[in-house]
Amino acid sequence: MNNIMNYTKLELENELVQLGEKKFKATQIYEWIYKHRIFSFKEMSNISNKSIEVLEKNFQFDWIKIINVEEDKLTKKFLFELTDGEHIEAVLMYHDYGLSVCVSSQVGCNMHCAFCESGRFGKKRNLEAYEIVEQILLIEKYIGQKIDSIVMMGIGEPFDNFDNVVKFITIMNEPKGIGMGSRHITVSTCGIIPKIKEFGELPFQVNLAISLHAPNNDLRSKLMPINKVYNLSKLIDEIKAYITKTGRRITIEYVMLNAVNDSKECALELANLLKGLNAYVNLIPYNETNANDFEKSKSIDMFYDTLKKQGINVTVRREFGGKISAACGQLRSKYEGDLND
Repeated sequence: MNNIMNYTKLELENELVQLGEKKFKATQIYEWIYKHRIFSFKEMSNISNKSIEVLEKNFQFDWIKIINVEEDKLTKKFLFELTDGEHIEAVLMYHDYGLSVCVSSQVGCNMHCAFCESGRFGKKRNLEAYEIVEQILLIEKYIGQKIDSIVMMGIGEPFDNFDNVVKFITIMNEPKGIGMGSRHITVSTCGIIPKIKEFGELPFQVNLAISLHAPNNDLRSKLMPINKVYNLSKLIDEIKAYITKTGRRITIEYVMLNAVNDSKECALELANLLKGLNAYVNLIPYNETNANDFEKSKSIDMFYDTLKKQGINVTVRREFGGKISAACGQLRSKYEGDLND
């Protein structure tokens, strides 16, 4: 049986018709699940007993589960166990403008960025759409509040799990379901160019962020192996095409690594690379981990000021989770390391 939360509303309509049911029941089911948070077909009071039998025979509610939570003042880091025993994580962040959750899209990651804990052991598998959806539902239940925005910057490369990520966004965006607006969802990619192109063809207005982290090919290739496949020149050309086609501004993510990518020369190179683009730079203080030698930059203010003086729209992301295992993949790695000790 398939998890009922692994279907977009259109997919569920088609599936119900194949089972001899009316397609309008997909709307009823969506509203029960996502608006009323009812996860038992028997409790869906406007659905007939006969239809409930069909639903119970063909669908199920299959849950991931929270097995650990680390907290500090502005952050909660959730460790989830999947039904096959694998582990992922998500981060809840408290902002002045509301609550955001950074979700995972894969178990592990094949991008192997040098500074990132998520890719240290490679990708084990993609997450199904329902496994991403349930990260949101379980966190909302845990805190007793609604999430205002979602960023797909947790474990995994979202565009390496493109179809399931698109399905997840469609489910979140569905007005009869959770109804989260597209502009409240941000997807981050390290730069898989064919998928950026495909993403630009989609009908929803989801925000796109590019994990850049270096202003030239030599440094970026050392930090991010994906650059050896899709170099900066190709990536910037695709970003320009995406902005032209969609009319949407993009975010450039730049993690600040001490004495690696945070010099004034790097800032000037980055400004020259991005000049004229409808983009803004988000400087990210690095969350240090014992798995590598990278350290948080001591030059963030200088880097910010240099970009500003060059006319680049830039912000510094507020620091989250410095006192907990908030680096991407760190809580999962720590937990699985403890299991193997």
